[in-house]
Amino acid sequence: MAEPVFYSVPRIKDLAVGERPQERQERSGPTALTDSEQLAMLLRSGSAGRNVKCIAEDLLAAAGGNLAGLLTWSATDFRRVKGIGRVKAQQLVSVLEIARRMLEQRDTLPPLLERPDQVLGYFQGEVLRLNVEKFWVLSLNRKNRLLRRDEISSGTATNSLVHPREVFREAIKAGACSIIAVHNHPSGDPAPSNADLQVTRQLREAARTVEITLLDHVILGRPAADPTGRGYYSFREAGLL
Repeated sequence: MAEPVFYSVPRIKDLAVGERPQERQERSGPTALTDSEQLAMLLRSGSAGRNVKCIAEDLLAAAGGNLAGLLTWSATDFRRVKGIGRVKAQQLVSVLEIARRMLEQRDTLPPLLERPDQVLGYFQGEVLRLNVEKFWVLSLNRKNRLLRRDEISSGTATNSLVHPREVFREAIKAGACSIIAVHNHPSGDPAPSNADLQVTRQLREAARTVEITLLDHVILGRPAADPTGRGYYSFREAGLL
């Protein structure tokens, strides 16, 4: 009986350094690699008798020669390709899920924050869990959509230190056209204190100096503890801005 013949398939580590996908990517960047080479980077290793580049090429061919063809694949689909086992299949499913989420998040517009009820909705789930007073600045673009959110201070309900310099420093970094100052009252009653009134006056004057609109200062509480039942206090709605 004839002995079986085994054909040697070059392993990645046996390739010349200049031909290895990882070294080429480090040298020339990710765009220098083909689709199958990028798949090989994800797979990392081959199986008995087949190097990772061969498996990646088979995988791409099974997807119709297009990476987009993999977007709907399940772990079962991946395992039909010789050389891809249970662990690699699950890793590939995770990579594709991350890619889908990134695309969805990129295409989603930043939140529109031009009314105090929108600010309440943006923070509500988070604020309900806080037992300390925090102060944030929401930097907005010219359409009142959020550019970035920065926490300026965090402390006890009776000692929250906020300086206009800190507030507008972050807004200037963000290239904001306007800002909304936001802080919470852990008691749940959003009625402003004398300190809140003073901070608002300071922010209003600073806004004129740096030419960034102070769209509002919103104090967040809880509807059940708010005599008005709204769960927030807006200095703009109160006519103080």
